[in-house]
Amino acid sequence: MISKIVKSGLTRRTFLKSTAVTAMSAGLPTASLAAGSTIKIGFLAPLTGAVAAWGKPGLDGCQIWAERVNAAGGIKLGDGSYNVEFVSYDNEYDPAKARTGATKLIREDGVSFIMMLGGDTWPGVQPVADKTGMLFSTLLPSDLSPDSNTLIAPAEVHPIYNVTGVEWLAENKPDLKTAVMCAQDDALGLPSVATYLAAFEAAGIEMLDDPLLFDPATTDFAPVVTRLISKNPDIVCLDTCYSDYVHPIAEQLFQQGFKGQIISCTADFYDQMIAKTSEEFMEGFVFQFPDFDDPALNGDNINFTDPNGFYEEFNTRHPGQWGAVSWEYASIMDLWKAAAEKAGSASPDAVAAAMKEGKGKHAFGDAEWWGTELFGIDNALVGDWPVVAIESGKARIKEFRSIPDWYAKHGDLLIKHMQAYDQMWDQRS
Repeated sequence: MISKIVKSGLTRRTFLKSTAVTAMSAGLPTASLAAGSTIKIGFLAPLTGAVAAWGKPGLDGCQIWAERVNAAGGIKLGDGSYNVEFVSYDNEYDPAKARTGATKLIREDGVSFIMMLGGDTWPGVQPVADKTGMLFSTLLPSDLSPDSNTLIAPAEVHPIYNVTGVEWLAENKPDLKTAVMCAQDDALGLPSVATYLAAFEAAGIEMLDDPLLFDPATTDFAPVVTRLISKNPDIVCLDTCYSDYVHPIAEQLFQQGFKGQIISCTADFYDQMIAKTSEEFMEGFVFQFPDFDDPALNGDNINFTDPNGFYEEFNTRHPGQWGAVSWEYASIMDLWKAAAEKAGSASPDAVAAAMKEGKGKHAFGDAEWWGTELFGIDNALVGDWPVVAIESGKARIKEFRSIPDWYAKHGDLLIKHMQAYDQMWDQRS
């Protein structure tokens, strides 16, 4: 966690310098492929611990993706077809373990590409990326900066897409005038706080208090919720809290009698929240991640292959485990596969160049490589994103909204709040 790094006397920059020495001395080789062999892809994410809900379901989705691709003939490069295999490493959301994992995946396993959740683990990996030129992906564009041109964010545009949920609420429930917010104090929570503040300001919704930033070690959320609802807000925003926080906060909101609107980045395993509260309490809960059996995902704008079939297969193998990231790493692999086949090579630099040539086939439609103003580099694939609400106990897409369109109107507000929380790329480096 950022707070932990600061408390230990390390800044992000000094941490990068210290880890760079280790990586520079590693002498990491570049992966090479023999015709007819298997292409290995690294999966470097938390598979255990508090953040595992944004790692493990993604790996499970990738295994389904690999089986589908291999059954269809594999990945077709210039010298033949290759099966694909995922090699995982559990970084436990720890930057030092992430650095060790990246080194192993490249040096020992010979992977051609590494997918990460990102966030607090990226500073551990960045020196390895700089040294080797390996192509990495993150689900958190707030990791992006001009210092690392081999890091891309092709699937998720956290936290920028959160503006679409607030914008939708403001237009569809204009009686909601006030809000409060809480978040864990870390690299996932802070940029999301800035984004929600910009979105509420753009929508004309008043914040009744400063965002409540709680320690990631918090386990008792009763006092957090008591303070949140003490000002009688119309909206309680859960920011990008981890599932381990969203669930007890929602349960406390129910137990303490909150009757207003809830908005959150995610609502993973929302059926469990319904079981602990009620279908009535969770009705209208707004978040940003759909179930892939949603009829709206069968439109011509969707680039994810057979979303309904993927969702059915995932739930057959992993009942009750579908969450925000179940499809995202697989979606990244769709883009990686298309780019590798276009380039005729799995080489990281060739794939990166092919992937960023023209518009990208984002899961929710064609999108542009974007981000210089916020991240210092156009390495985030940004377009439309769905707004999701729980209706009668089931997540349903209410609308797809354009992130670039919102930014064109309100980008100055986003930059203002990002700067206030030291989340611009030149403040983070």
